[in-house]
Amino acid sequence: MNNKNIKSTNNFDEASIIQGFDIELSEKNAQRIDRLVDDFEKSILNRVDEEYSVNTTFSERLADRIAKFGGSWTFIGYFGAVLLAWTVWNMLPFNKPYHFDEPPFILLNLCLSFLAAFQAPIIMMSQNRQNARDKHESVIDFAINYKAEQEIDDIQKHLHRIEDNSLHTQEQFSNELMQIKQLLASIESKLDVKKLDE
Repeated sequence: MNNKNIKSTNNFDEASIIQGFDIELSEKNAQRIDRLVDDFEKSILNRVDEEYSVNTTFSERLADRIAKFGGSWTFIGYFGAVLLAWTVWNMLPFNKPYHFDEPPFILLNLCLSFLAAFQAPIIMMSQNRQNARDKHESVIDFAINYKAEQEIDDIQKHLHRIEDNSLHTQEQFSNELMQIKQLLASIESKLDVKKLDE
């Protein structure tokens, strides 16, 4: 057996195990189910994104963008370059008349304090918005899981009912088979008696 057959067998076993009811699924059906679940999740995420776009104000979206930029390597790179240029420009001896912030860089400290004072609340606003969005998504996840659990319970009840019906049908079939055997035996015995009489 080559690797492709082994892989498809593993996928087939995985699909059967995932179902939990020993219902056999072909690889094609398992892939179709996976595709449908992925499409469903994408549609839910798109719906959450649409609600986020509709229900947020311009200032909230701006705070999110600032927080996203402020927590990136791009910001660190730009900010490091500005700090380096600031300190080098104000320390070079040949352009002393153009120094605007002599060491110990009091103006730079003031600018950094302003930046920290404004950046911290903006990041906190963005985190609060993200927490609210995460909470909304978790409620949706809970609803989906609850619905899936109900459907699984319904499937289990249906399978148990089918199993009970099949056992009942099997017992009925066995009883009817016994009756047919008894009828055949009685017919054979009557035929044997007739042959003896003749």
